[in-house]
Amino acid sequence: MPLKIIVVGAGIAGLIAAIALRQAGHEVEIFEKSAFATEIGAALIISPNGARVLSTLGFSFSNARAVLMDQWSVFRGDTMTTMANVDMRAAKERFGAEAWAVHRVDLHNELLRLAKGGEGDGWGAPVKLHLGCEVVDAEAQGSIVVKGGERYTADLVVAADGLKSAVKGVVTGNLEKPTPTGLSAFRFLVDTEVLRGDAELEKTLAVKGSGASLLADVRETKKERHMMWYACRDGETQNFVGIHPSRDVEGDDAEAVKASMLEEFSTFSPGVLEIIRRSSAVKCWPLFVHSPLLTWYNNRVVLIGDSAHPMLPFGGQGANSAIEDGGTLGYVFRDVADASKVPERLELFQRARQARAARVQILSSVRAGKEQEVEEELRKWSDPPGSSKSILHRITVDSDLWVGLMCCDAEVPTNMMERTGHDYSFDVFRKCDEVLAA
Repeated sequence: MPLKIIVVGAGIAGLIAAIALRQAGHEVEIFEKSAFATEIGAALIISPNGARVLSTLGFSFSNARAVLMDQWSVFRGDTMTTMANVDMRAAKERFGAEAWAVHRVDLHNELLRLAKGGEGDGWGAPVKLHLGCEVVDAEAQGSIVVKGGERYTADLVVAADGLKSAVKGVVTGNLEKPTPTGLSAFRFLVDTEVLRGDAELEKTLAVKGSGASLLADVRETKKERHMMWYACRDGETQNFVGIHPSRDVEGDDAEAVKASMLEEFSTFSPGVLEIIRRSSAVKCWPLFVHSPLLTWYNNRVVLIGDSAHPMLPFGGQGANSAIEDGGTLGYVFRDVADASKVPERLELFQRARQARAARVQILSSVRAGKEQEVEEELRKWSDPPGSSKSILHRITVDSDLWVGLMCCDAEVPTNMMERTGHDYSFDVFRKCDEVLAA
């Protein structure tokens, strides 16, 4: 018999888990407090490690209007002159998948398609989605309580309800506390046509080029200040994220937030500042550091995504780690028909995910080039313990920097090249096979 599974939360982690568990043959229900009436959000990068998982689930990057990331560039923020460039066109050859940029709403809609697919798609019973249904409590034996008092039971409860999870306390006791970083993130979107409709802004867009671009503040070396810029929605929308020292700004006042961002990035090029002026709905969020959890599950309740490993945006692995979580859950619960096996399988899931996610979470606290600052902490989560292996790959390509990226697959990364190999090369299914075999 298929297992009865409840997923709390219909974000990226929850939907991926629901899809993977559905395709593993189980009966899945999602309880989501939102009604999805006016969904908004920014874009994100699906790196090769996440794209590999999505592809196995039948995800269509075309449906999601994803933009292929064919290069990674670093510019001076003040002059928009190139500091570094990595040709990503060989990503599929090196990592087994490509990198993509996708708007969260488009990603979400494609995941909903896979979750709610019909009986004839060959992937089992469609996921049942309960919208506007907030989960307020849970029990380790496999039950949840929704707002209003109704209780639902299952063989497995997957907590994918984010940073402020209502279920997390069942596993952790809510003992851990986040640490302020002193940094915040501005986020906004601009229609590409707005830039192409202005001669000067079109020049800035042309200089930026394709792929993902980091605009660095080279004048300030003591404080972190940079901007990420890439396109999504078939290139029709430009996505911006500005990391900066936290400042006192009212988050609900869009114009005040915009003025604050203009002041914060005042040394950047006139073209970039004009793009900020043309933006709408600029948002700002403070950033916090969270320590890796020592346990991810309790009896029949398991944490995934931001409920298990919230992380900073450095490295762009938050969503990709959630995707890895969901893919792993589906994999370790294949051919499991006995509900008594659930805690045992959750132990295998934790073994497959915990050390990997902890390393990525720790790396997310520092920007590229500062990996040695967290090397000691990373070694606590090497897998197997004490490992610092580096696997060499001999592939001939044109870019010297890309050769470096392709030749570094370190378990404990100490530089940007090793970090990229560590993040992008990881294959969750190969790791599952190792754990299941052991």
